[in-house]
Amino acid sequence: MRIVEVQTSQHCRQFLDLPVIIYKDLSEWIRPLDKDIEEVFSPAKNKAFRQGAATRWLLLNGDGMPVGRIAAFINKKYRNKGDNGPVGGIGFFECINDFESARLLFDTAADWLKNKGMEAMDGPINFGERDKWWGLVTDGFQSPLYCMNYNPPYYKALMEQYGFMPFFNQVCFGMHPKEMLPKKLIERHQVLENDPAFRASQFRKDQLEKFAADFHIVYNKAWAGHAGNKEMSLEQCRKIFRSMKPVMDEKIIWFAYYNEEPIAIFINLPDLNQWFRYMNGKFGWFHKLLFLLIKATRPNKRCVGIVFGVTPEWQNKGVDSFLIVEASKIFRSQLSYEEYEMQWIGDFNPKMIAVAEKLTPIRTRTLTTYRYLFDREKPFQRHPVL
Repeated sequence: MRIVEVQTSQHCRQFLDLPVIIYKDLSEWIRPLDKDIEEVFSPAKNKAFRQGAATRWLLLNGDGMPVGRIAAFINKKYRNKGDNGPVGGIGFFECINDFESARLLFDTAADWLKNKGMEAMDGPINFGERDKWWGLVTDGFQSPLYCMNYNPPYYKALMEQYGFMPFFNQVCFGMHPKEMLPKKLIERHQVLENDPAFRASQFRKDQLEKFAADFHIVYNKAWAGHAGNKEMSLEQCRKIFRSMKPVMDEKIIWFAYYNEEPIAIFINLPDLNQWFRYMNGKFGWFHKLLFLLIKATRPNKRCVGIVFGVTPEWQNKGVDSFLIVEASKIFRSQLSYEEYEMQWIGDFNPKMIAVAEKLTPIRTRTLTTYRYLFDREKPFQRHPVL
């Protein structure tokens, strides 16, 4: 066994193709798009390189064939709660079911991070935002959502045998979109429904700039400064909405208003993996045409909750129930989705867990972010509760 740093085009190709071997017997796995992985390691595409560094390695067997991979990164903007000093990250870990192979990969990443001044490593995480490639699946091994990690169950044992400990769990909730909503949710909705100052509205693509501005207001009130989140500019919000426009379903994106002021958002999208599963990781010009054909001819049965938020002055006043029930009227009567799953919520955020549980008690999957302290005598602390 030997470790090689990914430096050549051949290495990059091997890094991308290795999961095909690991997952050959796991029918639920959906191969990610190669471009989505490669963009993480591109200084031209990934802004995290402005504040950090990343590298990756392959583990080759005696015949020179890849049997494992891992990446490591440091990011000055990585917000990691706790008193463990500077923390780096590992991600994109794949390995055959052999602890010595996994140990060699983890040791290689740890040595690189130690040389960069790190005192611990979290993983698997992304070199960038938390909405992609974050956490190890530890429960609920159904097919992954777009840009969500997936792994064989034995990865949990490999990481924990090495000494990684759960830093926090990431909980996903789900339901059939046509299920009856809880009675309490409906009752809270009725209170606000009778007040004409409240209004719920579907998103409209022909008013994209207007809704992007409304999103900007709600997001910055609800999240900026909370848990390390930065305020978003109006232009950033516009760019996000423009980039999502080709795959947006107007009927599953909702806004709530009070006297025409935006006070809540409920952003859902079709799960792109239900279309990308036919791409085999590729997205060149031919596959883009194929994607459009598949999108037009194969109904997407799964949608995903991306963002749900209420401005602080309207929290705990029933606005969440009002918006959910208004959206459910369309979900139940006009749409053909059969699965609904919310993006993960950290177990360190019990308030948001409680909001999700108002809608459904069903936990569809759990991902876990692990932490490994380089000083093995240092007390381990989980992510503090917000």
